[in-house]
Amino acid sequence: MKQTELAKITSDLIERREPFALATVVKIDGPSLGKPGFKEIISKDGEVVSGSLGGVCPDSVIVEIAKSTMSTGQPRMVKVYLDSVEKAVSAVVKSRSDDEIHVETNCGGSMDIYVEPYLPQRRLIIIGQGGKDDVEDALVKLGKITDFEVVVMDHSPLLTEEPDRLITDPGFDLSKFKFYPQDAVVVLTHGERDIETLVELSRVGAEYVGLMASRQRATENLNQLRRAGVEERFVASIHSPIGVEMGSVTAGEIALSIMAEIIGGKRGRELPHRGLAPGERPVPLKRDG
Repeated sequence: MKQTELAKITSDLIERREPFALATVVKIDGPSLGKPGFKEIISKDGEVVSGSLGGVCPDSVIVEIAKSTMSTGQPRMVKVYLDSVEKAVSAVVKSRSDDEIHVETNCGGSMDIYVEPYLPQRRLIIIGQGGKDDVEDALVKLGKITDFEVVVMDHSPLLTEEPDRLITDPGFDLSKFKFYPQDAVVVLTHGERDIETLVELSRVGAEYVGLMASRQRATENLNQLRRAGVEERFVASIHSPIGVEMGSVTAGEIALSIMAEIIGGKRGRELPHRGLAPGERPVPLKRDG
């Protein structure tokens, strides 16, 4: 793959905030169609977007490795042995390393391949109500510390640190903002625009949506969303009351509990949640007919 083609394709994927992995042949030993420097771009769905490592055999196994690196966020160096059928089966039985892969082919050589994931920077999107909000202010700081791209939608925020992007249009239409699956959205509208904001967010497919609300208001809001016909799957996914249970009292502590919940979900960890107790969670409303 030419360097210009590599640059064009990767920059396009980055612009679209799509995860991908880049696999590169680092070293070969013995006969191999692939040569050092051969590259291959693999999409999040396991599709070879461009390039080749030297044939179907190495390409097919590297696709699975690439998907695993995009899942963990960690690069891997693997050695692919291009064995005969008998040797490959025997080697798989004996091998104890996940980084040694034996494929069935008659080449007889081996390839060292470096697989590196490229993941879009996650965004923390904060929807505020205007004026002084210490939780909003603390979230901006913590979001930047934890390497999120921080976007604030608030017509008149009072912040001590600049977000990466600030939208202050009072009539901003959420439907015109491009959300991505990896986004974490925190709603701090304090009852003023909770429902209309959540209804719009139900259409965007963000990974995390959290609403700052008391238990009573959270219960009322969830039932109101159901009455408005919002899908149960989205309603049940809303984090409200927001944050993990850590005895938070101050604004900074509450913001920290919210970020812990977001990061815990990002890392696949189950953390104690501040959400509604079983007896408080509203029962899904019955539909006529």
